[in-house]
Amino acid sequence: MKKIGIYGGTFNPPHTGHLQAAKQAVEILGLDELLMIPDRIAPHKQIPAGSPTPDQRLEMLRIALAGEEKIRPSDIELRREGVSYTYLTLEGLRDLYPGAELTLLMGTDMFLSFETWKEPEKIMEMASLGVFYRGEKGEQEKILAQKEKLEAKGANVTLVENNVINISSTQLRRLLAFHAADEFLPAGVGDYIREHGLYDTNAQWKNLPMEELEPIVIRLLHPNRVAHVLGCRDTAVKMAAHWGENVTDAARAGILHDITKVLDGPLQLTLCAAYGKILSDFSRKYPKTLHALTGSLVAQKIFGENEAVVTAICHHTTGRANMGMLEKIIYVADYMEPCRDFPGVEKLRELAYSDIDAALKLGLEMTLEHLARQGNEVSAESREALAYLNNRIS
Repeated sequence: MKKIGIYGGTFNPPHTGHLQAAKQAVEILGLDELLMIPDRIAPHKQIPAGSPTPDQRLEMLRIALAGEEKIRPSDIELRREGVSYTYLTLEGLRDLYPGAELTLLMGTDMFLSFETWKEPEKIMEMASLGVFYRGEKGEQEKILAQKEKLEAKGANVTLVENNVINISSTQLRRLLAFHAADEFLPAGVGDYIREHGLYDTNAQWKNLPMEELEPIVIRLLHPNRVAHVLGCRDTAVKMAAHWGENVTDAARAGILHDITKVLDGPLQLTLCAAYGKILSDFSRKYPKTLHALTGSLVAQKIFGENEAVVTAICHHTTGRANMGMLEKIIYVADYMEPCRDFPGVEKLRELAYSDIDAALKLGLEMTLEHLARQGNEVSAESREALAYLNNRIS
């Protein structure tokens, strides 16, 4: 009996994590063939506006799978109109491969929500379930409970333990826009993307007017970060007007200051490597703190911002000795914009318009105290900034 794996998704774009997972499934499950199937209309998530066409996603998948003996793309869902429901795909595959043993592959999120799918009982009748499983802390108990629950309903579930590159297509699309994604793309896929100008790779974003810059930045942020960024921008503008600083620079630094914060620690390191940035030991140990540095690099290289804006973004988390006025404004505005709510924030807001150095000093002191409570190290830049202010104010 022929054993066939089915691996569906948007593949927007297909990346090395997809390919590695497919190869491991072939080996672990002993598959004779694995079909990677891009959907036309995803049932469980909305494909972002401006994404490649279904045919372009299929072509990228063909390029990614060139030379693979047991893994090939399938256009079965692209040839069918409407939502790409899995049970309909399985019915079509049973007709194409009569008598074959089908295994439907999925990630843990999809597995845990499987009962919300269209016709889950029919799916369990037509195919076994293969779950990509990393065994991460906090995951095992939920996965095993769901496995037991579905098996009691007649499902045949196999956990496909895998160790693959952990990157989502959403994160990859951001790296593509920042020109730093090649290490995550199968051979030829990056060239196809650039040739067709997909995922903003050929976008001209330098020196955009604010009304054009804002929607682009919002699209690249995590949705939960938007209110904070807009609040920081508006606060920075008010502070700049109060202190006689360039209001336009304040607005641009404010809206761009967290442009890369959505990337996790390892991807922050990826972005630094792509831009040829040599890092300190502290930065490598605490890569999550790198979003200020990487944000400044993106602001300069992708958005063409001036030196004042780039410098303000670069130091908005750690500060530094002898900061310029715009740097102080962005640091303090980030700390006390209207979404912030913590003990001492009202005092910080008062000082922001009466004594900017005192506000900066208070922000640094609160940061260092917070890090000490957590048992984390303090960057040299923050220590030097506070020492400078203490000497100046005294």
